[in-house]
Amino acid sequence: QVQLVESGGGLVQAGGSLRLSCAASGRTFSVATMAWFRQAPGKEREFVAALDWGSSSTNYADSVKGRFTIARDNAKNTIYLQMNSLKPEDTAVYYCAARRTIIGKYDYWGQGTQVTVSS
Repeated sequence: QVQLVESGGGLVQAGGSLRLSCAASGRTFSVATMAWFRQAPGKEREFVAALDWGSSSTNYADSVKGRFTIARDNAKNTIYLQMNSLKPEDTAVYYCAARRTIIGKYDYWGQGTQVTVSS
């Protein structure tokens, strides 16, 4: 099992920045990909960004490209989501996820952290 704990959410004005963190514990050696998803009120959960643990390659949703950056700290088994130029439409609960393969469904999820961007 892998446990994921997010932190760093909050309230920020449009144009501002926030950094989310996701600390992984447990069988972290089994993780191949870690990612961020988000879910706004009344909407489906959507993909935001992913990082391949072996190659360090990254992938982003078109809506956040150029504004968000996913990064990791191997020593701390932690990934980050640096969010710049935030917009009100970025308001959502942000979830950290991990999977044991480089493709396919995500096996582990965090509890989520709220990000609210005011206009």
